[in-house]
Amino acid sequence: MKLRDTMPELVGASMWINGETSTEQLIGKKATLIHFWSVSCHLCKEAMSHINDFRDLYQEQLQVVAVHMPRSKADLNTEEIQRIAVEENMTQPIFIDHEQTLTAAFDNQYVPAYYLFDRDGRLRHFQAGGSGMKVLKKRLQRILTEIRNE
Repeated sequence: MKLRDTMPELVGASMWINGETSTEQLIGKKATLIHFWSVSCHLCKEAMSHINDFRDLYQEQLQVVAVHMPRSKADLNTEEIQRIAVEENMTQPIFIDHEQTLTAAFDNQYVPAYYLFDRDGRLRHFQAGGSGMKVLKKRLQRILTEIRNE
């Protein structure tokens, strides 16, 4: 995806955990953070507390959706995904992407990866890797300020 691209449709999930959502439900209401992760990704687990903090701190202005992107056959274990989701306090909707349908729609190759969309569903920031939470927070705050000033 390129900056200013529209959020892809959230279709093709093998299953959803913590409820299902759609692109239509997300656009027009709040900013949206979509983060790709995997149960076998140590950096993903380290970053999860930051994502949860964003989810909780900005809950009136931000929607968070997790996408579980398997990196190996072992990552296809749905029970393990659910266990880690509980262990990491992931209460946001989790799109299980066993077929990598959404991964392909985002043209994503990384975990963790973060896609930050404005209220209109336009991509405003992308980053990958476990570090850089300060940058992500700064971009998020900028988008939220823009929304408040509209």
